[in-house]
Amino acid sequence: QVQLVESGGGSVQAGGSLRLSCAASGNTNFRKCIGWFRQAPGKEREVVAVIYTAGGSTYYADSVKGRLTISKDNAKSTVYLQMNTLKPEDTAVYYCAGAAPDYGGNCPTREASFDYWGQGTQVTVS
Repeated sequence: QVQLVESGGGSVQAGGSLRLSCAASGNTNFRKCIGWFRQAPGKEREVVAVIYTAGGSTYYADSVKGRLTISKDNAKSTVYLQMNTLKPEDTAVYYCAGAAPDYGGNCPTREASFDYWGQGTQVTVS
């Protein structure tokens, strides 16, 4: 089992910044890949960014490249999502999720491949 707890959401004006945190505990293997996903009202959940916590490699959705940064602090078992230059279209519930890497050490990027999920945190940009 893996427990994931998000924090840091809130309301911000367009152009502003927020930093989300995802505190992870439990099964080590399923914490090696931590992804941030988001679900806007009326839309399907989509991947935002993924990080391989055992190595540091990252993946970003094209829509957030250059504005959002995923990072990790393994000593704190926490993954962060720094969000800069926020836009109204970034408004969504943001979830972190955990998965195991494949045999090549690669992390998945599809929602269906993540086994454990946090409860989500709301981000509203106006």
